[in-house]
Parts: sequence; structure tokens; C-alpha cells
Amino acid sequence: MNIQNNIDNQQINDNDTINIRAEIEKYLIHWKWFLLGIILSLVLAFMYLRYSAPKYSASTTIMIKDNKKSGISAELAAFEDLGIIGGGSSNNPDNEIEILKSRKILGDVTKKLKLNTKYISEGRVKNSEIYLKSPISFIVEDSLLFHTLEKTKTFFVKIKSLTDLQVSDEDGNIINNGTFDNTFEIEDIGNVKIDKTIFLEEEYIGKQIIIVLYPTDKIIDQLIKNVGIAPINKNSSVLRLTLQSTVLKKAEDVLNAIVNQYNLDAIKDKSEVSNKTVEFIDERLKEVGKELAKVEDQVKNFKKKNNVTDIESEAKLALEVSTATRQKIIDTNVELNIIKSLKKQLNKPEGTLPPNLGLKDLNIAKSINEYNNLLITKNRLLKSAGSKNSAIIEIQSNIDNLKEAIRVSLDNQEKAVQFSLSNLNREARITNSKISSIPVKEREFLDIARNQEIIATLYSYLLRKREETAISLAVTVDNAKIIDKAYGSDIPVSPKKKIIFLAAILLGAIIPFIIIYLRDLLDTKVHTKRDIQELTSVPFIGDVPHNETSQKIVVNTDARSSTAEAFRLIRTNLDFMLSNTKTENGKTIFITSTTSGEGKSFISINLAATLALSGKKVVLVGMDLRAPKVTEYLGIPDRKGITNYITNDKLSLDELKFRVPELRDLDIIASGVIPPNPAELLMSDRVQQLFDELTTSYDYVLVDTAPVNLVTDTLLIAKYANVFLYITRANYLDKRLLTVPDTLYKEEKLPNMAIVLNDTDMSRGYGYGYGYGYGYGYGNVEETKKPWYKRIFNN
Repeated sequence: MNIQNNIDNQQINDNDTINIRAEIEKYLIHWKWFLLGIILSLVLAFMYLRYSAPKYSASTTIMIKDNKKSGISAELAAFEDLGIIGGGSSNNPDNEIEILKSRKILGDVTKKLKLNTKYISEGRVKNSEIYLKSPISFIVEDSLLFHTLEKTKTFFVKIKSLTDLQVSDEDGNIINNGTFDNTFEIEDIGNVKIDKTIFLEEEYIGKQIIIVLYPTDKIIDQLIKNVGIAPINKNSSVLRLTLQSTVLKKAEDVLNAIVNQYNLDAIKDKSEVSNKTVEFIDERLKEVGKELAKVEDQVKNFKKKNNVTDIESEAKLALEVSTATRQKIIDTNVELNIIKSLKKQLNKPEGTLPPNLGLKDLNIAKSINEYNNLLITKNRLLKSAGSKNSAIIEIQSNIDNLKEAIRVSLDNQEKAVQFSLSNLNREARITNSKISSIPVKEREFLDIARNQEIIATLYSYLLRKREETAISLAVTVDNAKIIDKAYGSDIPVSPKKKIIFLAAILLGAIIPFIIIYLRDLLDTKVHTKRDIQELTSVPFIGDVPHNETSQKIVVNTDARSSTAEAFRLIRTNLDFMLSNTKTENGKTIFITSTTSGEGKSFISINLAATLALSGKKVVLVGMDLRAPKVTEYLGIPDRKGITNYITNDKLSLDELKFRVPELRDLDIIASGVIPPNPAELLMSDRVQQLFDELTTSYDYVLVDTAPVNLVTDTLLIAKYANVFLYITRANYLDKRLLTVPDTLYKEEKLPNMAIVLNDTDMSRGYGYGYGYGYGYGYGNVEETKKPWYKRIFNN
């Protein structure tokens, strides 16, 4: 049983190893479908690119002026010293982005460029937007129509001639059938007029122009969504605006209009503030001018009445002296307080004294510094030496002496300061007496003059501010500097051809892959040798490819087809399996299956024919008593057979044997009539006699038995078999039924058992290669007669 052991070992190895090549070839075998899928996807991609409207991208670059990142604009830098430009007015680029995309600005752009109205030229396959060169112009009387329009309106204008047209709505209802430049009414729109433009030529006659009216809010929403605004980097005030559109010129115009409208609004805002400021200053100048004239009259009348000219100079001088004396008193008191504070600090336990307190006596400050240095030196020495150290004692002595000297100096300084303070107080009293001696009327004059000065200063301030505001109005500039005007390349950015074709290739390959994967995932049928080896422990002896011909007997001396070669290979493997069978009589080969319809009769007849071609005596016995198939398969009438032999003791085997012209070297015994009790018949002693006689007369006895999953007939006669060939039909048997042969093998109910896979698909080799023929050049005639598309897509 070496062949069986080898097969078992091979099966174990295959189950324990993932055959990557087999998995790949499972899909590569369907390369034609992958190729077809890719071709169809590429065709669809080409059609999509051919008839889809390409999108172009336009961009413009601007710099936001007068902001913290870009600095003051060059136009306003010259007026910085006038106070026109303040730090609080700088623009934040993030805020300006929101302003650029505001509904107000985009609404003004929509109105300026008339984006609410779109003209579309109707083509045979696709429609194209006409921008700026429309042969017709749609005019509405109600200027607020697009703000109140609730939904998009579409109209079809058929140009009948250079003077006549026909207008219809979406439902095909004719609204107007007349001439250009005539006003007519449309429901929910009002009075409208369609004018012809300079672009109307004879080529448009007979064609149809589609007019689409969009609500303003819808256009604004589209612009907010599609217009991209972002700084070129985090620390830059330069912004890049981008927009994609099927019409490049339209995208460029929209971007330029957004920037222009943004600048116009900024200038308008600045001018409005400046104008309000000028109005306010003019009103204040009138009021302040009246007050100033009134005060000046008071000064004139006071001097005239009191006969004085410049008495205020003396009073002013006295006030200045009084102020200076008061300041000296304050400074002297400060110095006195410092001296007293130092004396208090000096009386406390040893500690550093504050230097540089502003004492006029520099010697005291110098002594304080020396005192502090000695303390620091002492404290540093105390960290490493005791208080009894001679150096520390010496320093302490110096500190005490210096401390006493500072105290004496402070006492002397205190006396001197107090003396100076007394003199200053005396001078202050003298000065105050001089001031009090000024006549009361002069003091009244000072009040009048002070009021005059205040009002005059305010008047001068207002005049200066009015001039500055006038200058700011004159130099009002754009808020955004245009670095690059809107520009876009003629190369469309969408759809991207390379990406579309790449996606088409991937999609064309993925869809067949998914279909094949799902088909295999949901497929429960047995297809290949691998399926059998993964689900059973039964040895595999060979497979028989699908017979493409109409011939039922495919084996003869001249046959070189893949099916005939498969039977020859099975015959060779049978020799190995039977080599250990110790018997002098002929070998019995039983053929069974799980269910009916798996090709037992086909395998039995052709395997018997293959064995007969080797020069051996072979007999084929039909023992499927319930459903005889041998005679039916050979196309001959029913005749006496095994049933008759078992039930009639007088009947001999020679009377039952027959041959067919195609198989002259093969004896055949039919099953006979269908008995009512086949199981009981197979338990008869005549069955033993049957096999004894057959094995004595023949080298090989092939027995076509009943399916084991349906009846017990085969199990009743299994003891007479030397080999059991278990037929499994590819693309027919459910994988779950492979548990039947696996159980029979493990329980050893069928001796020397091996599986033959029948009706395999040669194109689905899955890595095993069902190629028989070995290059002899004998092609399948029937295969070449098939239509070309079936030969190509045969899998």
C-alpha cells in the first residue's frame, strides 16, 4: 500500500501548507474575464471623459494691507506721524477671509456678473455653458426677482430665425412665440424680454438655448462652498483664492470680482468713518469758535475796565517761586524721613542697611556700603569658623566702630536738614504773602485767561484733526493688494484622465475578482482535487476531465484525448494499489459513489475498456440492482443479468455475458430486472458463487454498485472487493457530502478505498494542471468546433 501511504502523506502536507500559487491561479484562470472587465471599464472611462464637462481651476493672490503680519501699507506710512493710523485698526487675515466669503460681497459679485442667469447650448450628447458670448440676453423688469425666487427656473428658447424665437418651459408648454426685443409675461417671473446680442449668427438658427434662472441665495451658497481662501502660510498675510468651474473665464472673473468688491467695500467703510468724523469736527469747531470769541471779549473788557496790561507776569513769577519752594520742602522732608528710617534700622540687631537712598552726604552712603560689606564678610566667615575666631572678632570690632560713626553722622545730618527745612518754611510764608497781596481782580483775570487758553487749545486741536481726516480721505486705498490677477490653466483639473483610467483599470479588475471570490465563497460544490484533500482523508487516485465529445466510450487503441489519458493514469495507479493484494485469482474493483448521477457507469465502462486494452481479461458487472445503468448507458435493450442469476440456480454466467462492437475485448454482465428485494438478494450465497467464478475466469472484475448514501446494497457486498473506487463528480456533489466517503474510509467499511474525481474542468486546474495528451497533437475535435466566444470564455 505504498501508493496509498504516499497519497495520505501528500494530502497532509497540502492541508498544512497554504498553496499561494493555487490561490493565485484560481483567479488567473479567469484572466479573460479580468481582461474583458478592464476593457469595458476603460471604454466606460473614455466615454465618461469624452462626454463629461471638464472643470478648470483659477486662482488669484492678494495681500491684506495694514495688519500685524504685513505691517503698515506703503501708501499710509507717510502719514503715520499724524496719528491717522492706529494699532487698533489693523486687519486680521483670518477675519478678512470671512469678509471675503461673506454673503454681502458674494451677493454683489453675483449681481455684477449676472450669475443668476446661465445660458446653455444644447448639444447632441452634452450641453455646454455659454459665457459672455450668448446669442441672446434674458432681461427681467423686477430687479428683486432673484432675491425672491424660491427655486430654479428653466426655459428653452428655440431660435427660429434672426428675428423670431419660441420660448417654452420645462414641461414643454409654449410661453411665447414671437420676435426678439418684445416684452412678455411669465408666471412667477413677471414681465421679461429676450434680446439678441451681437453674437447671434446664422449658425444658431434652428438650435435651442437653455436659460436657467437661479435664486441669489443658491448662487451665494455655491460660491461659499466652492471658493477656497487660505493664507500661503501661517505667518503670512498673503491669501490665495481658488475656484473651479467648467468655464475658465467665468472662474477668473468671479475671483477678480470678489477682490474688487472687497476693496470697494473696505474703501466705502473707511470713507464713511472719515466723513462722519469731518461732520462731527465741523460742528464742534462752530461751537468752540463761539466760546473762544466770548472769552476773548471778556479779556478785552477786563483789561480795559481795570487799566492793566501785563500784571499777570508778576503773579506768574510769584506762583513759580512758591511752587519751587514747595518742591524743596517736599524733598527736604523726604530726606529727613530717610535719615530717621536709617537711624531706626541702625538701632535694630545687626543687618545690612539700604544704600543709595539719595542722601546728600556722600560720606554716609560710603560708610553704609563699608558697613554692609563687613557684615557680608562676617556672615561668610561664620559658615566655616566659630564666633571666637580672631578674624571674626576683629571684623565685629570694625562693625561696631563703623556703626557708631554712621549714627553720629546721621544725627549731624538730621540737624542740618531740620535747619534747612525751617528756612524753606520761612521762605514759603514770605512767597505766600506776596501772592496774597495780588489784587483780587488780577486773580479773576487769571481765571479768565486760563479759560481762554483751554478753549483756544481745543480749537487748535479740532483744526488739526480736521486736516488729518481730510488727508486720510485723500489717501484711502484698497484694503487688499493684488499680487496676481486671477489666472487658470487650460488644462482641466477635473476629471483627471490618469486617475480615471487608473480607477477604471482597478475597477475592471476588482469587479471580476469580487464576483469570482463571492462565487467561490458561496459555491458548495466539489471542483478540484484540492477540495477533496481538504475535506477528506481518503486517498486520491486520479481525475477524469470533462468529456467534450458525444462519445460514451472514450477509450480505444487510437484515443489520445485528455479523458483517455486520464483513464490510463488511473489504470497505472490501480496497479500500485493492487500490487499488495495477495490473491492468485483476479482482482475485484468495485465502483460506487455518494449519490446517483456522478458518472459511475461512465467510469466503470471506460475503466474496464482501459484495462482490457492492456491485454487482460476483464469483465464488467452491473450490480446496481435498483437503478441499472450499464445497458441504458450503452444504449442496448434490457436483458438478463445478476438479478436473474441470483434467483435462478440453473442460470450460468456464460448465458449472461455479452459484448458490444466498441468493446470487443470486454465481457459485460448486466444487472437484470429490477427486483423488489435487492438487499436480500445480495445477501444470497449465489453472490459468493458469482465472485468465485468471476475471479477465477478473469484478471479484473469491475463491479458497478449502487450509491452508498442512498442504500446499503454496496456495503453488503463490500467484502468481495479488493479495491473500492469512490466516484465523486466535480461541479455536482455538495462538499458537505464528502463526509460520507470520509466516514466510510475511517471506519474501514469499504476496503482499500480511493477517490476518483469525475468530470473535472480542465480550465480550472487550480494549480494541479489537468493537461493530458503530452503534446501528441491530438486536439479535441469537438472543442475546435465550438464558437470562438465559447472557446475563449469557456470558464
